[in-house]
Amino acid sequence: MWNGAYLDDRYTCVRLDFWQVLLEQIDRFIVTSNRPNILLLLPDQHRADWLGCVSGPVDTPHIDSLSSEGVIFNNAYTPSPLCGPARACLASGRNYHSCGVKSNSVNYPLEVPTYYQVLRNNGYFTAGVGKFDLHKDISPSNLFWEVDGSRLITEWGFSAGIDCEGKIDGVNSYKFHGKAMGPYLSFLQNQGCLDIYLKEHEFHHTHSNAYTTALSDYAYCDNWIADRGLDLLDSIPNNKPWHMVVNFVGPHDPLDITESMLSKSKNMVLPQPYNPNNSDKEYAERARRNYAAMIENIDSLIGGFIEKLKQRGEYNNTVIVYTSDHGEMLGDHGKWGKSTWRNPSVRIPLMIRDPYSIQGGLRSDALVSLQDLTATFLDFADCSELANMDSLSLRSLLDGRYSQHRDYLISELADWKLVFDGRHKLVQDKGSEDLLFDLNTDPYEDDNIASKRPDIIENLAGYWDNDNLS
Repeated sequence: MWNGAYLDDRYTCVRLDFWQVLLEQIDRFIVTSNRPNILLLLPDQHRADWLGCVSGPVDTPHIDSLSSEGVIFNNAYTPSPLCGPARACLASGRNYHSCGVKSNSVNYPLEVPTYYQVLRNNGYFTAGVGKFDLHKDISPSNLFWEVDGSRLITEWGFSAGIDCEGKIDGVNSYKFHGKAMGPYLSFLQNQGCLDIYLKEHEFHHTHSNAYTTALSDYAYCDNWIADRGLDLLDSIPNNKPWHMVVNFVGPHDPLDITESMLSKSKNMVLPQPYNPNNSDKEYAERARRNYAAMIENIDSLIGGFIEKLKQRGEYNNTVIVYTSDHGEMLGDHGKWGKSTWRNPSVRIPLMIRDPYSIQGGLRSDALVSLQDLTATFLDFADCSELANMDSLSLRSLLDGRYSQHRDYLISELADWKLVFDGRHKLVQDKGSEDLLFDLNTDPYEDDNIASKRPDIIENLAGYWDNDNLS
C-alpha cells in the first residue's frame, strides 16, 4: 500500500528531474542556436599555483574576476611540458604520442587536421595573434615568419592572424639572416629600438636571463601582442561567431621586465624555491620577482580584452579560457624551466568562464588535460569531433552538476612518461627506476614509494596499455 507522504516525495523528485532535464535542453538549445564566441588566453610557461584566485603569490584581479564567473580546475595537466608538443596536442586534440610533434625541432604536420580548421569550416571567424609555436624548426636558416606574421596562418585554420617570432627565436633568426624576419622585430626596427633590444639579449644571454629592459611599455613584446590582438578583434565581422587565440610570450624566459613593471614589483613578497639545492639565492629572488611581474602584466592586458568585449556588446556571449601550455619549475628542486615530470612543470592553470552557466566561482578537482579544450571548443560551437581525437569535452563540468571526467592523466616527453590518477603519480624514464609518489601525503614529490607499492604501479601502468603507450 502506498503512503501519501511517500507519493508526494516521489512526485516531487520526478518533477524536479523533469525540470532539470528541461533546463538542460533549453540551455543546449540556446547555445547551439546562438553559438558563443570563444576567447583563449594562452600565456607560455605559467605554472598552476601562481594566480591570485588559487591563493598564489601574485595579484591577478582580472583573471580572478573571470574565475568568479567560471570554473577553476585544480588538476589540469599538460599532455607534454614543452611548447611545440603541448600546442600541437591542443590544435589536434591528440595525445603527445599521436600529435606528430615530439620536440621543439619538429613542425606541426599540416596533414593533421586542427580544430581551428573545423571551426572555420563551420562558420566561425578564427583569429590568432602572438607566438603560436606550431612551426618550430629551430634551425636558424628556417627561422622566419614574414614581416606581416602571415606564415602558415591560413594552413593552420585561421581566417586572420599574426604569428610572432617572440624573443629568443627572433634574436636567433636575426643573428643568422642579418635582418628582421618577423613582425615583432620589424616593429622594433621601425620604432628605432631594435639595436638596443638585440644588445640586451646578447649581454643577458651570457650573464642573466632576469633583467630590466630599456624598452618602453608600448614596445614590450606581450604589450605589442595584446595591442595587435585588440586591433584584430575590432576587425572581426559582426555577422558570425568567432574564436580568437591570444598567445602571450610571457612569463617564459628571458625574464625581462620594463621599468614600470619593476616599480610595481619592488615590494613583492614571494616564496623561496622549494629545496633549491644551494642555487643562487639572489638570482632566484630576482627571477621569481620578474616572473611574477610578467604574470601581473599579462593580467592587466587581459583587462583590456574584457573591456573590449563589453564595448562590443559581446561579453555575455563569449566563452573565456585562461590556461598555459606548461608550467615552470622556478628553482624548485634546484631546477628552472620545464620539460620535467615534476608537478610545477606539468600542472597548468585552467579557468573557463561559460556565459551560459548558472553558477560561477566553482572549483573542480576533476582530472583534465590541456587537450580537452579541443573537444570543449568544438562542443560549444556545435561542431563534429576531429578524427582520432583523444580530447574529452569539459562542458559537463562547467555548471557543477558533474565532478568526474577522466580516471587518469598522462603526460610525456622524450624518454619519460607519467600517469596520475588523482592521488598516485607513476613516472617511468627509460633506463631509470620507477618513481611513485602519493601526492596526498607528499605534494612535493620527495618520497619514492615504488618499492613499497608494486600493486599500485601495476594498476597505473595498465593505463598506458589502454593508451597504447607501453
